[in-house]
Amino acid sequence: MDKKRKASLKGAAQQLDATVHVGKDGVTDEVVAEVVRQLKQKRLVKVRLLPSMEEDRREAAERLAAKADAVLIEVRGRTAVLARD
Repeated sequence: MDKKRKASLKGAAQQLDATVHVGKDGVTDEVVAEVVRQLKQKRLVKVRLLPSMEEDRREAAERLAAKADAVLIEVRGRTAVLARD
């Protein structure tokens, strides 16, 4: 995905609310399945990485993107944005 497309998706993601929450169990199969389901419908999903998650936020977001076959657009604070390519 090129920089222009990523920048466009970052802008679109600002309007979204986080619809998936990753808690203390981290990136589970259920979380991945939910992200995949939402990506099929919306193509862009905002994920909230809760403070109870002990794993590094960027690593967790990258792992989630890889498992969901998605592109990690950005990680800002405790929020990650994933898109379907």
